[in-house]
Amino acid sequence: MDKNAHLNRVIVDFKKLTPEVLKLLVERYPDGYDDRNIISFRNSQGERIEAVEVLTEDTKYLVKISAKLEYTMENYDVDDYEDFEDDDPTAVVEPDSEDMVDGADED
Repeated sequence: MDKNAHLNRVIVDFKKLTPEVLKLLVERYPDGYDDRNIISFRNSQGERIEAVEVLTEDTKYLVKISAKLEYTMENYDVDDYEDFEDDDPTAVVEPDSEDMVDGADED
C-alpha cells in the first residue's frame, strides 16, 4: 500500500503559509524550485494551479507558486521566524512589492 495514500492533502496559498511550511519549502528547495518541481492541476473552479510539493509526516502541502513565494523563499532567514508559533498563519510577512523589484544598481 502506498504510504502517501493516508496523507492529508492541503493546497496552500502564500497568504496562508505558516513558518513551519515555509521552513520545509526552503529546506526541500534550498536553491529554489524549477519546472521539474512544479505540479500543475485544475481546481474545482477549473482554474489552472501551479504548486510545489512539501511533505510532513501526515500532510502533503501543495503550495501555490507566486512571485511573493519565490521572493520570500529567497530571502528566508530562520531568525525572522523563531519567535512565532508554528500554527500562526500571520507569521509569514507578505513582502512589499517595492522590495521585490530587482535593484538597478546591482550587477
